[in-house]
Amino acid sequence: MELSLVVLLAPIVLTLVAIFAVRLRPRSVEAKDLPPGSLGWPIMGETLEFLFGMPEKFVFDRMNKYSPDIFKTKILGEETAVICGPDGHKFLFSNEQKLFTAFRPHSMQKLFRSYQAAAPVQIARDAEAKILRSPGFLKPEALVRYMGKMDSITQQQMQKYWEGKDEVKAFPLAKALTLTLACHFFLGTDDPERISSLVSNFDHITLGMHSVPVNFPGTVFYRANRAAAAIRRELRQVIKEKKTALATGVPMQDILCHMIVATDPSGKYMPEAEIADKIMGLLVAGYSTVATAMSFFMKYVGERPDIYAKILAEQSEVEAGKKPMEPLEWDDIQKMKYSWNVMYEVMRLTPPLQGTFREALTDFTYAGYTVPKGWKIYWTVSTTNMNPEYFSEPDKFEPSRYDEGNSFPPFTFVPFGGGPRMCPGKEYARLAILTFVYNVVKRFKWELVHPKEKIIGDMMPTPEKGLPIRLTPH
Repeated sequence: MELSLVVLLAPIVLTLVAIFAVRLRPRSVEAKDLPPGSLGWPIMGETLEFLFGMPEKFVFDRMNKYSPDIFKTKILGEETAVICGPDGHKFLFSNEQKLFTAFRPHSMQKLFRSYQAAAPVQIARDAEAKILRSPGFLKPEALVRYMGKMDSITQQQMQKYWEGKDEVKAFPLAKALTLTLACHFFLGTDDPERISSLVSNFDHITLGMHSVPVNFPGTVFYRANRAAAAIRRELRQVIKEKKTALATGVPMQDILCHMIVATDPSGKYMPEAEIADKIMGLLVAGYSTVATAMSFFMKYVGERPDIYAKILAEQSEVEAGKKPMEPLEWDDIQKMKYSWNVMYEVMRLTPPLQGTFREALTDFTYAGYTVPKGWKIYWTVSTTNMNPEYFSEPDKFEPSRYDEGNSFPPFTFVPFGGGPRMCPGKEYARLAILTFVYNVVKRFKWELVHPKEKIIGDMMPTPEKGLPIRLTPH
């Protein structure tokens, strides 16, 4: 009986010990110097309000309550300072690797760093960005060679899943397209069966990246962890196939091949498990955010026939300058200025990713408050995107905001970040999105089946019903 009681009480005792350990540990900075705000409940902090109350609302409520410049909170297990507004953007971008370094929440660390699970956590995103930049894969001159294939894949997807249909769900079809593009670009594979088997697993991962990392059946993180394991198995098989192909003299044409043959300064090759984790991170980045931008383009333009007409006129002009069946080229993309302004407005109203995290490398002071070394910094575009001080009628979808001659104060609109950590895939995303716009607009008009469809999700917005639309072919 006594032993049973001890077993039952042990978790409670351990939890109380952990709480007091956190509360009583010495701080390098006096509490009065910290930013205003609340650390919330012991251990959990304000995580539940952050994830389930929508991150954007979470941030705005606290900006109004505490400070428009900075406030403290505790989310995803970390004491965090949220730095807000255009001055905050500038401060973060200009102090990368001086005051801040990249940080991934523990859920992401566990999903993407399996090969070093027992080692001190190192930041994978820096390595991934370096991989993308070093061979120049995402530079315009490299992407030019990829334009024809990107257009071809998009046309194939349209013919297979869109044409001949009265009604389709835009969100899952956008995800199928972006994963196909990413698999071709990063893995060099066009196998439709292999790609379709990955879609649901990637959905689980994107949901689990910003979740409470409780690996228990039924939880979001449990499903994400199982999905990550399944994707790793598939990627290890792809890596083996690539190695065999490279041994026969097949030329390197994708990022995976370059990762396989790359060596560190000591001449060692990257372990297969590490390659699989890094490639998985790149695929997620090239899949979910681009698909989200495409889907909300369909939503907002489907609600505005006047904007659709202007896009159609611009894309028809691009098409008129081409020979029949000629694929899109770089110069064609540069002519799509209005279409890209529309996408800017899509990303302003519904950012494909709400925010990212940093870690303080040292104590620093901002807006009169001190943030201790080791605290996390949450950066989000939402502190400026919906602020009427910078965007009149911020809830209105108005692409003319970006017309030539109009301007915004610096650092108020930064959909791809800025500074050294600006999204390395910005140009890839632009090409993929505008290629999609060109192909969908010249084929169809559309209307929303559920104009009031609920948008769910925390860090990544998701149409609850998949954004069903009715298609009318031209």
